[in-house]
Amino acid sequence: MTITIFHNPDCGTSRNTLAMIRQSGEDPVVVEYLKEPPSRARLLELIEAMGINARGLLREKGTPYAELDLGNAKWTDGELVDLMVAHPILINRPIVETSKGTRLCRPSEEVLKILPNPDMGPFTKEDGEVVVPADVLRA
Repeated sequence: MTITIFHNPDCGTSRNTLAMIRQSGEDPVVVEYLKEPPSRARLLELIEAMGINARGLLREKGTPYAELDLGNAKWTDGELVDLMVAHPILINRPIVETSKGTRLCRPSEEVLKILPNPDMGPFTKEDGEVVVPADVLRA
């Protein structure tokens, strides 16, 4: 199976996740979801595959979350999905799909839990933090 990452190149977590995937020896399909937003059906598939609800995928920072009053419990999952389709910036990232599962990779080392070859050796994030896959996988 191909690895797919729903990526925002302006996001450090997303860049770190993509770099970890590549360091593991994989060449993922990179979907810049702000340029190519997922359809409503695709977004629903991803949410189901992650085992979360729509609210669990909402991003607050740097989005119209507050303006749209999305913290209000009145919104149904269907309505939240519609809003994420209309405003893709509301979709939290990065989302990674592999043969081992689909995950919102926050923090970026969450990707190790679904990579076919997570034993890629130490990885240094952009902020200088070193991630040791064996430590992440043991936790």
